[in-house]
Amino acid sequence: MSLLSRLTEKSWQTSAADAGVDPGDYRPPAGQVMLYLYCAVAAMIFLLLVMAYLMRMEVHAGMGHGPGDWKRMPEPVLLWINTAILMLGSVAWEMARRAAIAPDSHRRRETMRFATIVGGLLGIAFLCGQLVLWRQFQAAGYYLSANPANAFFYLLTAIHGLHLIGGIVGWLRVLIRPTPLGVRLCATYWHFLLLVWVLLAGLLLST
Repeated sequence: MSLLSRLTEKSWQTSAADAGVDPGDYRPPAGQVMLYLYCAVAAMIFLLLVMAYLMRMEVHAGMGHGPGDWKRMPEPVLLWINTAILMLGSVAWEMARRAAIAPDSHRRRETMRFATIVGGLLGIAFLCGQLVLWRQFQAAGYYLSANPANAFFYLLTAIHGLHLIGGIVGWLRVLIRPTPLGVRLCATYWHFLLLVWVLLAGLLLST
């Protein structure tokens, strides 16, 4: 099979078990491979941004900026609430993933669909909470140009939010045409976004 045909096959519609493929000859679906590649690229982007964040924080005095150039942002309760919402979303997606790999039954399909709906709605709730958090910061005077720590906070959370919007698009596709593979891919992506957010939140709160 050529590389082009392998990457363009509709692997989210079938799995190795569904197609009756011999496990010895099984290769991961193209969608799974592409998701892992995408997550690797996204992880590198966030890593570069974190390195820029740390460098900017450490060298501001050496670059001639005043002592008040870098000011930590506060730790509002809403930040913790949003983090808890994203964690609950990841739990819901894990429930959907486990249902997707369980033996087929009416209850399994209902559980998978219910957990998928809850996981996506919690993702939307997280995004709404982030927008409210931005408004709270701006109302308190933490503007984008007020200090570099503010700028990095808005940049990092905005890029994470864009990735989460991409996850919601995938969620909508799964709702329209639910498949076990599609649910598993969405769950993997959601776990990745949770890991990135926990690391980003830890960085922002500790520096």
